[in-house]
Amino acid sequence: MKYISGLIAGVLSFFAPVEPLLVIALAFITVDFVTGILADRQKVRAAGCEWHFESRKAWRTVRKLSFVMAGIMLAWMLDSLLLPFVNLRLANLFTGFVCGVEFWSYLENATTLTGENRFRDAIAVLGRRISSLFGGAK
Repeated sequence: MKYISGLIAGVLSFFAPVEPLLVIALAFITVDFVTGILADRQKVRAAGCEWHFESRKAWRTVRKLSFVMAGIMLAWMLDSLLLPFVNLRLANLFTGFVCGVEFWSYLENATTLTGENRFRDAIAVLGRRISSLFGGAK
């Protein structure tokens, strides 16, 4: 048992530099998951139907979280072990992309939950900014 715990501790210590990125991604995915459940519940009840929690949707989020965590760790290994001279910061870019997508989804959920146009407006502003950053319509 001590060999197994030592192996686990070794692997975890190897990935210690990316712990903040993993925690940030976990936070964004968790907030989106919770607000998504609340927004779905509100939509279903507004349609006059009975809402119930669906574990398959929760498992989809668990799978997504697993792939995101693996992606962050793989990007960090590319950065630090294979391409350290390039300084691409792929782990940061990947985490930023994931958090951006989760934030977008959070804004959609917040619009549904509150009915406030300010969240819809924020989505429109973000869409225009992203489009202009990547050479789309201005």
